[in-house]
Amino acid sequence: MITLDAFDIRLLALLQRDAGLTNQEIGARIALSASQVSRRRARLEADGVIRRVRAELSKDALGLQVTAFVGVTLNAHSRANSRRFRDLVKAMESVQEAHALTGEMDYLIKITVTDLKTLARVINDDLLAHDAVQNVHSSVVLETLRDDNQLPIGG
Repeated sequence: MITLDAFDIRLLALLQRDAGLTNQEIGARIALSASQVSRRRARLEADGVIRRVRAELSKDALGLQVTAFVGVTLNAHSRANSRRFRDLVKAMESVQEAHALTGEMDYLIKITVTDLKTLARVINDDLLAHDAVQNVHSSVVLETLRDDNQLPIGG
């Protein structure tokens, strides 16, 4: 685990909320110079604390109206079968998140698509048709209550 001081935590909290802030803007908010912020930011990136910086796109503006959580159970629990399924998920553009689980489901996948017809195609043609998959259970999101994806770092 990386040791973070109070400046690092405040810097990370600001970046989580708005990664577009300049080093000068961050420095003004946490009482450091832009060059100090730059050095800290570079260290946090090199240490793997900051994995990536990217733009957050609007699903609505892009016409992506349907989000679903899809539980998947594999037909066999083997390394090869798991690898085939993981390769499938990595290739699916509609998948935003995929998690291996304990319990009754083997995987939980978050899928975002334009409409229910597209969701049905993804489930029937991509997931259920795959030789590694035994069954699929899906739940369509009616309303998103929170979607900020911020880690609890105490800033």
